[in-house]
Amino acid sequence: MVELPPLVIPSFGAAVRVYARIGLLSFGGPAGQVALMHREFVDERRWVDEATFLHALNFCNLLPGPEAQQLATWIGWRLHGLRGGLAAGLLFIVPGALVMLGLSLLYVMAAGLGWFTALFLGIKAAVLAIVVQALLRIAGRALKTPLQRGIAAASFVAIAILTLPFPLVILAALLTGWAAGRWRPGWLRLAPAAATPIAPSRSAWRQSVSAVLIWGAIWAAPMLLILATLGQEHVLWDIGVFFSQLAVVTFGGAYAVLAYMAQEAVGGFGWLRPGEMADGLGLAETTPGPLILVTQFVGFLAAYRDAAPFTPFVAALFGAGLTLWVTFAPCFLWIFTFAPWIDRLERAAGPKGALAAVTAAVVGVIANLSLWFALHLLFRESVRSGWGMELPVLASLDLRALLLALLAALLLFRFRMGIVPVLAICSAVGLVVGFAGAPLDFT
Repeated sequence: MVELPPLVIPSFGAAVRVYARIGLLSFGGPAGQVALMHREFVDERRWVDEATFLHALNFCNLLPGPEAQQLATWIGWRLHGLRGGLAAGLLFIVPGALVMLGLSLLYVMAAGLGWFTALFLGIKAAVLAIVVQALLRIAGRALKTPLQRGIAAASFVAIAILTLPFPLVILAALLTGWAAGRWRPGWLRLAPAAATPIAPSRSAWRQSVSAVLIWGAIWAAPMLLILATLGQEHVLWDIGVFFSQLAVVTFGGAYAVLAYMAQEAVGGFGWLRPGEMADGLGLAETTPGPLILVTQFVGFLAAYRDAAPFTPFVAALFGAGLTLWVTFAPCFLWIFTFAPWIDRLERAAGPKGALAAVTAAVVGVIANLSLWFALHLLFRESVRSGWGMELPVLASLDLRALLLALLAALLLFRFRMGIVPVLAICSAVGLVVGFAGAPLDFT
């Protein structure tokens, strides 16, 4: 057996440099980001051991929000306390947020131009294939028992056909999984819970209560400012409330919440047109950092289009900044509140069962997202059925979009290309194909 070198405790400055490096290179979604952190923290630098890293990853999967960003925050907290957690978590977000801000500015400046519409025709097609790939990958990992497959099917029916709200579906899955984990762990193929749970310490309670009070106030601060200056009728208030609610139910990552976000942002608030949700996800796929940065794009456009009393660009900056704040402040709240309890949570059957059930429900949610993207990409027209579900008008099929989607699927599944190259190729082909006919209208 090969003996591993001892763990190293880095200086804060050395750790910050590595956090910044990870923030700049964290492309490829959560799987690639977790793999990058494993290589940096476990394999190369020996700042964290293998068991602790996996233990922390399981813990972060129990929480709402982007698990890779929360894992980075937890590792920073473990190495250097609060300042380490803040440095690691913020540096994971900031590079991608700056890139997304620049891309959002370009998006609104070039919107309506023929070449831009053609470019995003290819991006939309690639996004459809990427979402289907995520669906198959998560389904293969999550659906191992009849109960998990039943939860996935039920969540798809609830959202796609019955049009029930996403938070209600997640809540039902959480309760089902919690009960199964406690009393029927075999139904979710869970390992038996530890016979002797770890008793909570007084310091753990003190740290958790302090984190809730401090980070709850940080989370609420901009909303109180908006309430005092602009009131509840302003679009910034709606943006803050909506994305604060979303931060509590974002189990399963960006793909899981995107359909619900699209439903509310497009149909509820009227902030975006349907095709723009696919554009936003395509932009998020090309940036470092968590895919949930797509929320920043939505907040940017929402404020840009309802700017008063500000100019459109100033309002857009406020909208993007507010969205980032209320999306990621809760992530720090979860980590700093529950980090002292990580061993206890890992051994608890209820939370483990809830996570397994929510992961299964996410499969159905992403299946609905795939269907939603396909409907708005491949067909120019749709009609709403009597129970609220959208159905395509078959005569409105766009062959250019279909061919581009098939190309993207071929590159991903047959040639196993990365996401960024697929987006680049499909964008280039979209420029050519898009100019072969009239630009797509996603209004």
